[in-house]
Amino acid sequence: MPWFLKGKFYENCSCTATCPCTWSSMVQPATNDFCRAVLAFQIAEGEIDGTAMGGVTFVLVLDTPPLMSEGNWRVGVVVNDGCTDQQMAQLGILLSGKIGGPPEMLSELISEMLDMERHPITISEQENGFHVKIGEASEYSASLAINPFTEAPAKLVGMAHPAGDELTIANVDRSSISLMGINYSGENLSGFRTDFAWAA
Repeated sequence: MPWFLKGKFYENCSCTATCPCTWSSMVQPATNDFCRAVLAFQIAEGEIDGTAMGGVTFVLVLDTPPLMSEGNWRVGVVVNDGCTDQQMAQLGILLSGKIGGPPEMLSELISEMLDMERHPITISEQENGFHVKIGEASEYSASLAINPFTEAPAKLVGMAHPAGDELTIANVDRSSISLMGINYSGENLSGFRTDFAWAA
């Protein structure tokens, strides 16, 4: 079944910036004795089995061991409150890993899929940062890491990451997350932003 999704991605995790799980492609452990993260995907265009997916935002909520490559991930999914039942069902099939793409590559690492929930999700983007709010109790604000000599955003390239192989580095100035029993908060945590394109 052919499908595709395109849009923007915004990440925050519980590591002190910058997350070693990411730059080492999961060879190095997190900076804490756990890794907790929210991965927000804002879909601009796409379809799954004939269902238009533009306008859907979904957030993967992760709780993993410090060395993510060991597996045993707990993963929940939050969708925006405008997501229809049909869109939610198709997204569930995609994220199960059954129809290919990055979710299929991640599926072997997941030991427990938590629920799918609807919450209001807002993402605002500024020239040098972004703010993500999920429901009433979870949000994070980030500033992009800027090269002071070129004034261009600093990037990681060649990454093994579900959102893509090039990530703009962001410092999450403040974060407070409480979703599906997964909780963390702090200042100066790790974050990333990029455009993503999934297809199979």
